[in-house]
Amino acid sequence: MRLNTIVRRELFERRTQVITSFLAVLLGIAVIVSVKTVSYYSEKAVSRELDALGANVLVLPKSISVQDYYSADMEGSEIPEEYVTRLVMSDLEGLDNLSPKLSVPVEIEGRSFTLTGILPKQEFQAKAMWQGAGIFSRPQGCGVVANIPGLSKPLSKETLVRERVIDDLGEFEALVGADVASLVGIESGEDLTLLGRSFSVIAVLPGTGTVDDSRVFAHLHTVQKLTGKGPVLNAIEVVGCCVEISQGLVEKINKLLPEAEVVTIGQIIETQINTNQMMRRLSGVFLLIIAVVGSVSIANYMFANVFERRREIGTLVALGARPSFVMNVFLLKAAVLGVVGGIGGYLLGTLLAVTLGPKLAGIPVLPIPSLAAWGVGISVAIAMAGSYLPARRASRIDPFDALQEV
Repeated sequence: MRLNTIVRRELFERRTQVITSFLAVLLGIAVIVSVKTVSYYSEKAVSRELDALGANVLVLPKSISVQDYYSADMEGSEIPEEYVTRLVMSDLEGLDNLSPKLSVPVEIEGRSFTLTGILPKQEFQAKAMWQGAGIFSRPQGCGVVANIPGLSKPLSKETLVRERVIDDLGEFEALVGADVASLVGIESGEDLTLLGRSFSVIAVLPGTGTVDDSRVFAHLHTVQKLTGKGPVLNAIEVVGCCVEISQGLVEKINKLLPEAEVVTIGQIIETQINTNQMMRRLSGVFLLIIAVVGSVSIANYMFANVFERRREIGTLVALGARPSFVMNVFLLKAAVLGVVGGIGGYLLGTLLAVTLGPKLAGIPVLPIPSLAAWGVGISVAIAMAGSYLPARRASRIDPFDALQEV
């Protein structure tokens, strides 16, 4: 009798035991898949919120400290704008966003404020030499949520406060911080004179309690031209992947830009790393629990099955079946349970995640097809691990002793 025929009959003739083991595997994989799916989207949502804290890596002139950066006291210290091109064209992994900036003091109605030039995304995309090279040829998503329905939202001008990422900004358009707007009495749609030129205020930014409230933002190249400084910057803000940062991204940027000072904002980095580690540990704990419970359940079923069928196994061996054949019967049965349980577990786990995820985590959750193969692999591994010892015991049954039993 062929191996697959014996396995098929074994599965269909003892349906109650098979269904019990199948449910143990299915429910275990369903829990793992649902937790992994929700954790994946939760991590992305948290990453987006952390991005709102601002850059986590700063490229500054050698003479500038982080304190100077936060106090906007960077006048007279500059780095070439060409550094941005070096970063864009580099092969460094983990650079999710770059924001070059130039800050200069300005007076508005007798009050001192800071005018900060920024480079909108449209300017990055317009440079032909940058297309298909460097960071723009690699997918984003480590520190930035990229193209995830329900999570990726269009960036409005108000998001500039922290992310300083804006799609387009006209040559003489400006965004005004909350304190500037309050002290000067200006609103969106009005005109503002800066460095002898009139700017159209396209948005008043909400208050953040930081130096950004006392800033006016305009196009970087306009600020460079009006101040006569040329292609220079005070700083380059980088939103970097925290995993790559922990693996030496800052040191790599230092080698690429030896004339500049590259520093990290430790609190943001620590928060990102701790959050990601917590998500992974949670998934790992569930995986370990399910693996142990599933393996024990399968092993219990297989040991009971071997004990109940000692005479049948002994007869099979007496008729000439090799120990390896007997062992393969049990392992193949376990593999079938693992595959079917893994597929069913993926479908059930995905359904639970998509249905309950938004209610429990407050975020939209979508299926992750790659988890299907992952779930089946884990399921088969659990089933095979739980079946190995019972299968090995069955292959060593002495036909003489088994046939003597009543």
